[in-house]
Amino acid sequence: MSSAPSPEEIARDATWLAQALDPTQGVVRLIAMDRESYRLAGFLDDRMLQAPLDAQVVPWPDVENAMSGERRSDARWIFHIGHAGSTLVSRLLGEVPGVLAIREPRLLRDLAMSPPAMRARYISSVAKLMSRTFADEEIACVKATSFASEIAPELVPPGERALLMYVTPRNYVASILAGENSVKEMHALAEYRAQRLARRGIGLSSPRNDAELAAAAWACEMTTLESAAHAMADRHIAWADFDAMLANMPGELARTATFFGFDAEDEQLAAIARGPLIQRYSKALEYEYSPNLRAELIAGSLHLQNREIDPALAMLRAAAEKSPLLARALTRAGD
Repeated sequence: MSSAPSPEEIARDATWLAQALDPTQGVVRLIAMDRESYRLAGFLDDRMLQAPLDAQVVPWPDVENAMSGERRSDARWIFHIGHAGSTLVSRLLGEVPGVLAIREPRLLRDLAMSPPAMRARYISSVAKLMSRTFADEEIACVKATSFASEIAPELVPPGERALLMYVTPRNYVASILAGENSVKEMHALAEYRAQRLARRGIGLSSPRNDAELAAAAWACEMTTLESAAHAMADRHIAWADFDAMLANMPGELARTATFFGFDAEDEQLAAIARGPLIQRYSKALEYEYSPNLRAELIAGSLHLQNREIDPALAMLRAAAEKSPLLARALTRAGD
């Protein structure tokens, strides 16, 4: 174990990840990382604490001091609705030379779930924190957890770039219903998502089954992205349907790299897109999970659940008649 880093050490590079924040106590947990640690980590939330690591809790003013003055804030950002392939895309981009992929640091979730008045104290330094790399020519690419989309306009500085990822509501509902853990997660987040929908004035009928609950989850997360995009008119925004990406991952990875300004040859990106990562479960690389398997699971879920999925989607279309924001989300998704 090392001692707590100085402000100079925090500012120097990405060695000390700002992993978590306690906004009420005004302290931040820093975790020592190297390039390979970032590359291998599926998530930088508390799941990473299961392994031995060097963690230091420091007062926020130390971090704020480290990030004061002129610091780079040019991180690229990935926001998404959940279960939309963002982890895979982040891993693929992380294989591009000169890209430091940072996946779901808990600090972003801590900020998203803090009251706006409390969050204001911290938010100005976050873009700088997340833009630190190990070399000047590297660029950070930050994938946030899904509900951090609520604060995307606060995280992405004017003029910077964000990719917004989604899937159609039908594929989203089918993929949720196909997984026991995803159904459990959906139930755990149901009340929080209902509150977020209500804040946007979107009224859905009370879900009668898991298909309608999953449709409500899609509506919550997708309208959050739509709202964020509207608020980020002075940023560069790109949208990506994950299933469309899977149909041509070499081309779509090249498009994304170009959008983000990453310097890579098409042949290099094609090799990454066709490499071993595309055949693994991106959240846990020890498991196989190919695009074909994803398609089979969705098709199987649709076959079993269509009698419930069709009314769930009809519920969304009915609510969209009174919500331009939801109507825009459904139009974009084309479902």
